[in-house]
Order: sequence, then structure tokens, then C-alpha cells
Amino acid sequence: MRLFSYCIPIDDGAAPNPFFEVCTLNICKPVIRRTANVGDWVVGVGSKNVKGKDYSGQMVYAMKVTQKMTMEAYNRYCTNNLPEKIPDINHVDYSRRVGDSIYSFQNNKSTLLPSVHNMDNVGTDIGGKFALLSNHFYYFGNNAIKIPTNFKGIIKQGQGHKSNANDSIKEEFVFWLESQNFTLNHLYGEPQIKIEFHKNDGIYCANVRCESAKEDEELEYEK
Repeated sequence: MRLFSYCIPIDDGAAPNPFFEVCTLNICKPVIRRTANVGDWVVGVGSKNVKGKDYSGQMVYAMKVTQKMTMEAYNRYCTNNLPEKIPDINHVDYSRRVGDSIYSFQNNKSTLLPSVHNMDNVGTDIGGKFALLSNHFYYFGNNAIKIPTNFKGIIKQGQGHKSNANDSIKEEFVFWLESQNFTLNHLYGEPQIKIEFHKNDGIYCANVRCESAKEDEELEYEK
């Protein structure tokens, strides 16, 4: 088991997408999506300045990877089993607007659907190759919880992620997390940012994630 941890620049409900009882990571964090395997844990840590609020040092979500599939297979899976994850940016339900199955695949070509991302995000999204799915997760969002001092080593600020550096505390951290009596697959909060697609905040969020993913790919290493 490996424990991946990283800083979430934008928690808008798309990456991760914690809705409909399955937490998924299908866009952003291309290196983690390529590297993590079933049985590994992924932990998202909050950013320092989210609309004036400091979430640094706090856990936004934690998911145990229970399925891993190609992005094309994920799109088929959503079509047949989780259609709610296919974005409908005009839907009254916010969770339907930020679906993360944002690419359709036909004739060996990927097509970006109207969604939280734009064409600038395509390279790093597709470069991640895989989608990570979990039916064993905890999502805290805007009610992010403080990470205890003895586990502060997993906290990652800036780009990239930690995995090898977490080896000495990964088992103890997971034991602590699972002993807190949190309800599995429950949303303890809402996304820290809610996109209004008719305003520039959607473009802003896409751009922030684009730059973050590009820097991740440039680093292409683990700590």
C-alpha cells in the first residue's frame, strides 16, 4: 500500500469528484493517476488561500483506490453505470454540472465535452491515462479537518505530491483515519468553490488546474 498526498489548488467538486457514492479522480494530477494502484490511498490537502480562507494543513478528502481503469473505459463505465458523472453544465443540480467524465472516445479519438475544463487542459488530462475510483472514501470539502501534528509529514504544499516520503507513517495514518468513526462515502462538506459557468470563475478554475497539472508533469518525481 502506498499513500499519495498532494495539495488541491481548486476544490470545486470536479477533482476529486465525490458525488453519487463513488469518489473519482479522472482529471488533473496526471502523475498520481498513472502511478497509483488499487489498494493505495490518495489524500488531498487544502490550499492556503481559497477565496480568502486558509485550508492549509487540513484534509479535504481521502480515498482508498478500489478501481483503476483507462479514461476511455471510465467513460464507458459512466455511460452504463454512472451517467451522473457525465457533465451537464446546465443541470439544476450542481453535482451534475461538475461531472468528471468529460471526455468521450470514438474512433481512437478523444473529444472534450462542455465541462469544467477547456482545451488548454486536454494534454495533461489525457496524459494521466487512467481514472481512479473509490467506494471507500471520506470527503470533507469546506469542512476540511485538521491533520494531527504527528502526521504533518504527509502535508504537501505547492506542486507535485508525496508518496515515498509517507512510507514511515502511512500505516499509522490510515489506522488513525479509519478509527475516527467517520461514515464511509459520506460528504461532510460541500466543495470549497462552486463554479458558475456563465461567469469567469469557471475559466479561472480550469486555468489554475491547467498550470498545476503542467507543473506536476514537469516535476515528474515523487518525494
